[in-house]
Amino acid sequence: MSPSASELPLAAEDQRWMREALAVAAAAERCGEVPVGALVVEGGLVVARGHNRCIVDSDPTAHAEIVALRAAAAARGNYRLPGATLYVTLEPCAMCAGAIVHARIARVVFATPDPRAGAAGSVMDVLGHAALNHHPCVHGGVEAAAAAGLLTDFFRARRVRPAS
Repeated sequence: MSPSASELPLAAEDQRWMREALAVAAAAERCGEVPVGALVVEGGLVVARGHNRCIVDSDPTAHAEIVALRAAAAARGNYRLPGATLYVTLEPCAMCAGAIVHARIARVVFATPDPRAGAAGSVMDVLGHAALNHHPCVHGGVEAAAAAGLLTDFFRARRVRPAS
């Protein structure tokens, strides 16, 4: 019998949930979206899932994190999620980091850094900004190679031009 999520060591639990977030990211890719997936987990259970929906919804705010946070808030009946961990396959941008702070997420675990728009330490550090009233624990690099590969393959395929 395999251990429950609450019995797993933190690193193993984070890898387990990140692998699930990667599966959600793959679903985004099947929809033609940038493959980013997110999970909100609390008490060893998935409260909500989300993947990028910007193209499908014609909504620039429909990032995986925002989609998952909206669903988690609706499921909990409260926009505050103080005991939750957000797992996301790409480092959150400034918009998503702001939403994470407002939701009072306890932990953010991301797979691969975003060298162009990362707001959890890569380009800027919104999640750790001293002027803000909430600072989630942040851990990056969980399943980084898998997440980076998914993104690289997605963009490489979009750049390939058919032969004439």
